[in-house]
Amino acid sequence: MSTIGHFAIAPDGYVGAIRSLKLALKNVRFRAVECDDSKKQPAYRIAAAGGVEIGAAWKRKSREGNEYLSVKLDDPSFPAPVFARLHAAEEGFDLVWSRPGKPGQPEDEEA
Repeated sequence: MSTIGHFAIAPDGYVGAIRSLKLALKNVRFRAVECDDSKKQPAYRIAAAGGVEIGAAWKRKSREGNEYLSVKLDDPSFPAPVFARLHAAEEGFDLVWSRPGKPGQPEDEEA
């Protein structure tokens, strides 16, 4: 796992940047959307600069009870979706990338 983004709270969600070897996105916004707290509906839509939607995020809790956002980023230019977690850090919030587990291993949301 590695940190690929840093975010701050914004009036409608979070704002920050995502950076990896292939991505350099500034002004990325997690915009809160109405949902029924279902695990199926995202709590946030994620857009890059210019309003291009690049993903969604769902509210989750770790086994220890810590709240985080389970994030899925996708774009036709990606070879596969990018899965990550947005969680509180010392300064703001960190977006930490994770590779999906192998078959038979617990999914990201359960960890």
